[in-house]
Amino acid sequence: MSEEYEVRGPHEEAVEHRAEHREPLAQQIALFSAVLATIGAVVSLLGGHTQNDALYYKNEAVLLKARASDNWSYYQAEEIKRHLLEATAPLSHDAGAAAKIASYAARSRILQADAQALDHRSEEADAESQHALHPHVKLSVAMTFVQIAIALASITALTRRRWLFALAGASAAIGCVLALVAWS
Repeated sequence: MSEEYEVRGPHEEAVEHRAEHREPLAQQIALFSAVLATIGAVVSLLGGHTQNDALYYKNEAVLLKARASDNWSYYQAEEIKRHLLEATAPLSHDAGAAAKIASYAARSRILQADAQALDHRSEEADAESQHALHPHVKLSVAMTFVQIAIALASITALTRRRWLFALAGASAAIGCVLALVAWS
């Protein structure tokens, strides 16, 4: 009967040895990277939320501005009709011209007031958009520092240079502080 023997190379033994006896640095880097990935996901979510809010308010500002523009056009049309009627009324001897002129003037005042109110609401929505987008810049920079920290941790795992791990920690701390500042 022939028995089979397994012949293992030194590389396979080294890989198995490392798998059985994990190095503390590798575990720290793995845990650190997992925590940073979670923080990065939260920062990214918050950054996306600020963008969505800003886009919502900007869209609202554009829609209100379009409605205001429509009202201004109607106002101008009513004013043109009123001015034409005022200019031609003495020539046409229209008995109802004065009532029509008053009607055009009344509608013009309403349209003008509505257009001004819509312009004001549009400006408010635009300001709200700017306010909503304000934290986004800080969150973007925070996310960049978190990504740099993850990259430095990966390089630390490859090179085993602990000073890179310290830089990764500093970068992560800066990212976390910026993310907190963005929401204060």
